[in-house]
Amino acid sequence: MAMNSVNTNVGAMVALQSLNRTTDQLDTTQKRVSTGFRVADARDDGAAFAVAQRVRADVSGLTSAQEQLGGVKGILDVTLASLTKVSDTMKDIKGVLVKLADGNIDAASRTQYEAQYVKLQEAVTSYISDATYNGNTLLTTAAATLTTVRNETGGNYSIGAVVATGITIAASAPTSAAAASNMLSGTGSTDFNGVMGAINTALNTMGNHSKTIDRFREYNKDKIDALESGLGALVDADLAKESAKMQSLQVRQQLGTQALGMANQAPQALLGLFR
Repeated sequence: MAMNSVNTNVGAMVALQSLNRTTDQLDTTQKRVSTGFRVADARDDGAAFAVAQRVRADVSGLTSAQEQLGGVKGILDVTLASLTKVSDTMKDIKGVLVKLADGNIDAASRTQYEAQYVKLQEAVTSYISDATYNGNTLLTTAAATLTTVRNETGGNYSIGAVVATGITIAASAPTSAAAASNMLSGTGSTDFNGVMGAINTALNTMGNHSKTIDRFREYNKDKIDALESGLGALVDADLAKESAKMQSLQVRQQLGTQALGMANQAPQALLGLFR
C-alpha cells in the first residue's frame, strides 16, 4: 500500500478506530454512572438482566404479601383489644355476681346490682360487635375463616373466626342469690366459667395467630433485604470504579481527537513535493 497517498490515510483510519472504541467505552461508563446500574437493560447483559427481573418480581410479590399481612395484623390487633376488654369487664361482672349471690342483701341493693350487671353485659356485647377492621371481623355470629397470602408464591394462611355467641354471658341478671350462685359455679355457655373459658381460649388462639403473622412479616422483611442485596451485587455499578474509568476515558478521548486531527493533516505535507 502506498504510504504517501491522499486517497488512503492509514494513520487517520487507525486514529478513528481507536477514538470510536474509546467513545463506545465512555458511553457505557456514562450510562452506568447515570443509572447506577452495571446492567441497566438486556443490552448490557441479557442473562443477568433476566435474573434481575425475576428477583425484582419476587420482591414485588413479597412487598404485596407484607401489605396483606399488615391488614390481617390490624384485624388481629383489634380482635385482641376487644377480647382483652371483654376479659377485663368479665372481672367486674364476677364481682357483681358474687354480690348478687349473697342472700343477705336487701331488695334495693339487689336491683342496683342487677342494673350494673345488665350494663356490663351490654358493654361486653358492644366490644364484640365493634371489633371490626376495614369491614372485617374475627368475632362473628357464625363460623368463618379469614384467609390471606403470606409470601410471593401466593401461599395462604388461614385464621378461624371465633363464634361470638360462645363469649356472650347471659343478657339478664340472675334474680335470686341461688341463680347468681349457679351462674358463678356453672360451666354452661352463658354461665360465668363457660364464658370466661371461651374468652381465654379465644385470647390464646388469636394471640398465637398474631405471633405467627409477626413471624411471617419479619421473615418476609429479611427475605426482601436478602433479595435486594443479591440484586445489587448482580446489577449495581461500582461508582467509584466507574468514576475513575470515566476520567481516564475522557483523557483518552481528548488524545484520540488530537491524534486524529494530526493524522488528517498528514496529506498536507505531500503538497510540499509539488512546490
